[in-house]
Amino acid sequence: MSTERFVGKVALITGAGSGIGRAVAGRLVDEGATVFAVDISADGLAALADEVSGPGAVLTHRADLSEPSACAGAVAECVDRAGRLDVLGNIAGIAASSHLADVTVEQYRRIMAINTDACFFMCQAAVPHLLETGGNIVNLASNAGLMGQAYTVAYCMSKGAVIQLTRSLAMEFVRTDLRVNAIAPAAVNTPLLHNFEIADGVDVELMKPYMGFRGMAEADELARLFAFVASDEVPNMHGAVISVDNGITAG
Repeated sequence: MSTERFVGKVALITGAGSGIGRAVAGRLVDEGATVFAVDISADGLAALADEVSGPGAVLTHRADLSEPSACAGAVAECVDRAGRLDVLGNIAGIAASSHLADVTVEQYRRIMAINTDACFFMCQAAVPHLLETGGNIVNLASNAGLMGQAYTVAYCMSKGAVIQLTRSLAMEFVRTDLRVNAIAPAAVNTPLLHNFEIADGVDVELMKPYMGFRGMAEADELARLFAFVASDEVPNMHGAVISVDNGITAG
């Protein structure tokens, strides 16, 4: 059901060209936000702009956020074109499965650059603007950041860092109106999951604890939660890491 929680607000959403990011962008537009959609895929951004409609609006910006300068540039262009910044959604991410011995330097650096470094540099660039508007940051973490998972060591490291980034920023700005929170899902029905290839020769028994028992979530579910966390309805939610993982990390 559409609401008007984001009328007059500007949200910068990374990874907006597909999956969870696209669902979040659509939800916020439906609730009245101007969404500054950032993605590496020009085709994904074009499809988003064509297909999403609502009382809000979509502005698109193609960038490879593995470069810190691209993060700063995205925030600067957002504020220049939209006039302000109220919400930063760090959703862009990549995943890969590999035996430890097979992880190349290039693969490791790419995962950390997109999943961790981009979150840091986006936050660094956005915080001054968010302090002005009393805005908030919502980082997309993962159940992989809360538990050890075989054959995805770099991915787990990257998402664990996102959780600590969230908590550390929450403490640094605890005396301000800025809020910083994270959402930690398990498997979500997105292109990222469908394109995920498990490494050859794995011990499947080691993977069962994080496969779950209740299936996967849909991107729209994450979008609804994101909108709630980023709204003004929960002013005391700060430094939280909200699991949406069908109980995988409960026991």
